[in-house]
Amino acid sequence: MKNFEFKNPTKVIFGKGQISKIAAEIPKEAKVLLLYGGGSIKKNGIYEQVIAALDGVDFEEFGGIPANPEYEVLMEALAVIKAKKIDYLLAVGGGSVIDGVKFLSAAAYYKGDEPWDLLAKRIPTKKGMPFATVLTLPATGSEMNSGAVITRRETKEKLTMGGPGLFPIFSILDPSVVSSVPQRQIANGLADAFTHVLEQYMTFPVGALLQDRFSESIMQTLIEVAPAIIKNPADYEAAASFMWSCTMALNGLIQKGVPTDWAIHMMGHELTALYGIDHARTLAILTASHYTYNLETKKEKLAQYAERVWGVTEGTTEEKAKAGIHKTTEFFHSIGIKTKLSDYTEESEGTAAKVADRLASRGMTKLGEHGTLAPADVEKIVAMSY
Repeated sequence: MKNFEFKNPTKVIFGKGQISKIAAEIPKEAKVLLLYGGGSIKKNGIYEQVIAALDGVDFEEFGGIPANPEYEVLMEALAVIKAKKIDYLLAVGGGSVIDGVKFLSAAAYYKGDEPWDLLAKRIPTKKGMPFATVLTLPATGSEMNSGAVITRRETKEKLTMGGPGLFPIFSILDPSVVSSVPQRQIANGLADAFTHVLEQYMTFPVGALLQDRFSESIMQTLIEVAPAIIKNPADYEAAASFMWSCTMALNGLIQKGVPTDWAIHMMGHELTALYGIDHARTLAILTASHYTYNLETKKEKLAQYAERVWGVTEGTTEEKAKAGIHKTTEFFHSIGIKTKLSDYTEESEGTAAKVADRLASRGMTKLGEHGTLAPADVEKIVAMSY
């Protein structure tokens, strides 16, 4: 196991009815900006719960943060923060809203002229404006980590940012909210969380026995609850396990002491930027291609995964590894997610070269846990996904 340091300062308030505790967690003197997405929270009762919980709190509102939070919209929110002298942010939404608020947290204290530099120049945020979250869509784990992904519409870029100053102060996780989540978004959440675990697990053995078991248990739980939560989002027990699994998949715990990959995410971000494909679905598109292309370096963990998560007991290491890839594709299909790029766009041809070139232009020429995936490899992996 590798050396590591681990600190996660986010306070999690989990369970039914916990939205009512917001005001007790926010400093009484704070000037708060409440941020949310396209307005679904005003249709499912969450908005009313939040407003009631903010009784006595001085706050303003900013709605309309889109999926794949756009820099242009966030800059409008930043102007409100400055004009209204906001000093505390509250994100009510899924990963897109929370990621957008993380950008605002960093940008509010950024001294440079161009806040986009936080992403383009990969400037880590050591201190951001305090913020909290009310999770409405389990998927990204953004409610308990310090990373974010932001899209810039005019340049068709989707870049990452982060730093120790971007952990939420607290996050409220009420599984009851899942009852109003559309089936498509539940499927996306399952695929997103599952792939988050794979990116931190599917590398090579380093003797991190407990970390492996943590990862495997999260994946097994997602597989177990998937049919129930898709059939009935109002199943509270299934929703609770689904929500907590999504959080645990990317709160930093399972990546400590182990090598991590993230190549699927880097390639997937480009597909979203180019074609607007849902983030989780880009991951499903690329997973089998990536693991098949890198079978030789990943086959030990792939075989372990096939055995422990899917119960594959027969065959050689390589045969088990291939079975693990196949089982993963079957899982995506079982929750209604297609796994070929051609299922999402008629512009597949030429995409592989575009993705490789775009990553190369940003200096991303050594992807994967070994840092050996060059643009030529990226082009081949994406081409395999057509």
